[in-house]
Amino acid sequence: MEEVKLLGTWASPFSYRVLWALKHKGVKYEYVEEDLFNKSELLLRYNPIHKKIPVLIHGGKPIAESIVILEYMEEIWSETPLLPQDPYERTVARFWIKFGEDKALIFHKFFHTVGEEQVKATKEAKELLKIIEEYGLGEKKFFGGDKIGLTDIAYGWIACWLDVLAEAASVKLLEADSFPQLQAWTENFKEVPLIKDNLPNRDKMLTYFKFRREKIIASATS
Repeated sequence: MEEVKLLGTWASPFSYRVLWALKHKGVKYEYVEEDLFNKSELLLRYNPIHKKIPVLIHGGKPIAESIVILEYMEEIWSETPLLPQDPYERTVARFWIKFGEDKALIFHKFFHTVGEEQVKATKEAKELLKIIEEYGLGEKKFFGGDKIGLTDIAYGWIACWLDVLAEAASVKLLEADSFPQLQAWTENFKEVPLIKDNLPNRDKMLTYFKFRREKIIASATS
């Protein structure tokens, strides 16, 4: 088997998307932790355009951007698929993955703003979460039905990062009484063994994102 490397960083949900998919597919890989404040020669060589993680290196060939990497993995290691076999269901999965990517800046704006702008951003994030809950997830255990799929992995940041970001930014987002289906999905997602056994430490994440939030506030008020 050709050598597989994953360049990532511990606090990035985008890195974990790829890591979870590798675990699901049973692919042996080497993980390389990147310092985004002191980017390695390896990262700059393999992703010279964006200079960002994650980057998957397969047989010496680099693939960048987490969703692009996941699609690549579906083609290369197709014997353990994360996308549905049915063409229509596969298209629906891709629609919701793209929806999440297209709205990513709106989702995270509450963390990067202060005051009235943050209040507005929090409201917009809740509106998007409601759309995902009502039209994407519905009453299902996972987005594709009874087992975890690519859409779940793409939205894994909601289950494992959103509450940390919200706490660090002192806002309330994914409240159980407002989002019961998403809350249930979050618990189901985090109980899947490959997810449960491969998560960053929450306390460490909270400290890290509180530090980042303090810098955002200081910059906005200076």
